[in-house]
Amino acid sequence: MSTRRSHVSLSLVLGVNARACSDADLALGLKRGEAWAIAETWRRFAPMVLSMAERSLGSRPEAEDLGQDVFCSVFRKAKTLREPDRLRSFVYSFAVRELKSHLRRRKLRSWLSFRRPETLVNMGQGSQNVEVRDLLRHCHALLDRLRPRDRLVFILRRVESMTVEEIADAMAISVSTVKRSMASAEARLDRWIHADPGLAEVLISRRCGP
Repeated sequence: MSTRRSHVSLSLVLGVNARACSDADLALGLKRGEAWAIAETWRRFAPMVLSMAERSLGSRPEAEDLGQDVFCSVFRKAKTLREPDRLRSFVYSFAVRELKSHLRRRKLRSWLSFRRPETLVNMGQGSQNVEVRDLLRHCHALLDRLRPRDRLVFILRRVESMTVEEIADAMAISVSTVKRSMASAEARLDRWIHADPGLAEVLISRRCGP
């Protein structure tokens, strides 16, 4: 009796083990267009991208829209990934590119002045009173005054805790450029904060609270 070997999708072979596969193996599956790899790429990296976008934009709906664009690009361009073990950096690069473009467009149309308080990032963890919302509004207003590149470098370094080298790789710029952007952002923010005694007092009190 002859037997016929049937093709079994790797997604069925791996099942839940897809979560345990390395980034390199995941990238190879993604390059082949495997459904399991697409789903696992979203599960593994979407929280990272959405968190970075939400902190950068101050709006969850905007972050979710941007996240969809980022992963559409990642899935469409997966075959261009030359080093499978650098999948995380590959995803980050698309996220950073989309954020830079989005921030540039938003700055041009001064969208921030029309933002409603309820769209701000919920950094208050369920205790967002008027004071917290007002503080967030001021913080986002200050960040939005930065150049798009400086703002993104600041967010990636101080909020996402990425190294200077990781930021340079994700943004396709030199380490020295990252350092210059970071220094510029911190100097400007420090100057603006201290020019507003009320905001400076609130920030210091929250940083050094009980």
